[in-house]
Amino acid sequence: MEESKASLRSRLVAARAAMAPRQREEAGRALRDAVLDLPEVSTAGTVAAYYSVRSEPPTQGLVYALWKRGTYVLLPVLRPDGDLDWASYEGPDSLTPGSFGLLEPSEVLRGPDAVTRADVVLAPALACDPAGNRLGRGGGSYDRALARVQGTVLTMALVYDDELLDSVPTEPHDVPVHAIARPRHGITRLTGWLCLAVSHSEC
Repeated sequence: MEESKASLRSRLVAARAAMAPRQREEAGRALRDAVLDLPEVSTAGTVAAYYSVRSEPPTQGLVYALWKRGTYVLLPVLRPDGDLDWASYEGPDSLTPGSFGLLEPSEVLRGPDAVTRADVVLAPALACDPAGNRLGRGGGSYDRALARVQGTVLTMALVYDDELLDSVPTEPHDVPVHAIARPRHGITRLTGWLCLAVSHSEC
């Protein structure tokens, strides 16, 4: 299973690396708009998000837009044990360099359980499948975080348009997400998620 995951990760990372910077920038703007228009996000008091790095779909504009409109934004801080702590985003100047090239919030740490107080949780992924199975980078950090989130809270991965696959290899510790956001396709709600906003549902 681990070899299957590693092979798929390698292929997806290479495809992302081959994308033109302009293509990534356009994807980031489209994802920002799609997520901001989502009813659950519009009414959320707190959103747990992440600050993208390297060839990930850009989230910087989304994080900034959420913060500017008054949403309390939590960003992850990677702990030495691989788990995620959380701290508030207070604008671009509140970020400092972290491990693995990450930018992390410099505010007071709120603890790993802070994610349980979010109304929406955004997670990075290399790919997802229609059952919500998510392929991450292999560290397991987000699986631990997502396992803490109640099932009624919308969890969503941000991916590129061709990263919704027929299936993703999974293990017992892998935690699925409820939805994905893609640049051209917008929000897709995945199997098992109760659509709370029927007018925007894609079940």
